[in-house]
Amino acid sequence: MAKLQPVRGTHDIMGDKARTFRFIHSTFQNIARRFGHEEISTPIFEFTEIFSRTLGETSDVVSKEMYTFEDRGGEKLTLRPEYTAGIARSFISNGLQQSVPCKFYGFGPMFRYERPQKGRMRQFHQMDVEILGVPEPQADIEVLALAATLLRELGMMDDITLELNSLGDPESRLAYRDALVKYFTAHKDKLSDDSLARLEKNPMRILDSKDEGDKVLVADAPKISDYYNETSRVFFDEVLNGLDALGIEYVRNERLVRGLDYYSHTAFEFVTSKLGAQGTVLAGGRYDGLIEKMGGPATAGIGWAAGMERLADLISPDLVPEDERPIAVVPVGAEGQTEAMRLAQVLREAGFAIDMSYRGNMGKRMKRANKANAVAAVLVGEDELKRGVVTVKKFDDGSQSEVALDQLLDHLAEYR
Repeated sequence: MAKLQPVRGTHDIMGDKARTFRFIHSTFQNIARRFGHEEISTPIFEFTEIFSRTLGETSDVVSKEMYTFEDRGGEKLTLRPEYTAGIARSFISNGLQQSVPCKFYGFGPMFRYERPQKGRMRQFHQMDVEILGVPEPQADIEVLALAATLLRELGMMDDITLELNSLGDPESRLAYRDALVKYFTAHKDKLSDDSLARLEKNPMRILDSKDEGDKVLVADAPKISDYYNETSRVFFDEVLNGLDALGIEYVRNERLVRGLDYYSHTAFEFVTSKLGAQGTVLAGGRYDGLIEKMGGPATAGIGWAAGMERLADLISPDLVPEDERPIAVVPVGAEGQTEAMRLAQVLREAGFAIDMSYRGNMGKRMKRANKANAVAAVLVGEDELKRGVVTVKKFDDGSQSEVALDQLLDHLAEYR
């Protein structure tokens, strides 16, 4: 029988990687709560229309990457490729328009059928932040400050650059769209097939093209800042002034776009050169038209998502704390086994991390304690139990002493 392997583009998370994920996630939770966000967990699959309508039929995610299937009831379902659409659906489904502003954070697996490579998996994990119901630029500043705080507390902000742009309001975007269509139509014979398909439906996505010929054309394409109206200009200036006031550095990137119609105003990416081709570690923007497009009330929205795998590749191992060292409970002889199990349960309920091996003589069990990096061992023997004591061996200083059972919790208190 062939050796079983995980599905291509998926991976098992254990050991040091699990410890790193746990640290990043706990840091994220702590910061999100400090910023006043409430945790949300949406289903990992939704009706396909939730994503196809919101992400756009011409997007790569919808046309090439979604895991879509029909269930036994004939419903067409899709494993979530991103978080925002599901949170927007939840906002509508739960009638939360009366509760704005809604500030959410979430974490979980996402699924996209892509060519697996470093930093890009078919099942990957994202942390997500959203603010719904706040049309003012203060929301943009706040989600960017949350992102910068996270990356700073993970010790990686020195290697990351915030790239920022404004897509303007709908009026500005429409004027810019017309300019792009006019420009790229004049060069249709040089566009890639993908960009030709986007020319009429989604011309801003041409600016994201990876085709080398398209890139040459994009370099001379009109700039969106030339089409801002006063509303768009004032909004973006307020965002930039807010970031300046908070000491958050950024670089203006006029080619940074979100190609879907419901995106507006601020768009951003935190990028690094440390991960090769997959340099974006956190990205987001404002999507004031999304909830209305999905059938809900007109509601402003802004948020971002960060890839856990990419952050794990960036973080310094020295920053990730070691797991708590356990105390080993070691029965001495068969007679001490039952009492050792009882004592282990008492210690666990008192808040101690306890490791206990299941077989072998005392020598083998002590080797197990060393392998588990135990901080101490509690030796439970028949003779000691008759006297109401156990032996405690502390590994760091090598000390060993008899301790009365009724004083054991106090004796071990430093390890709780």
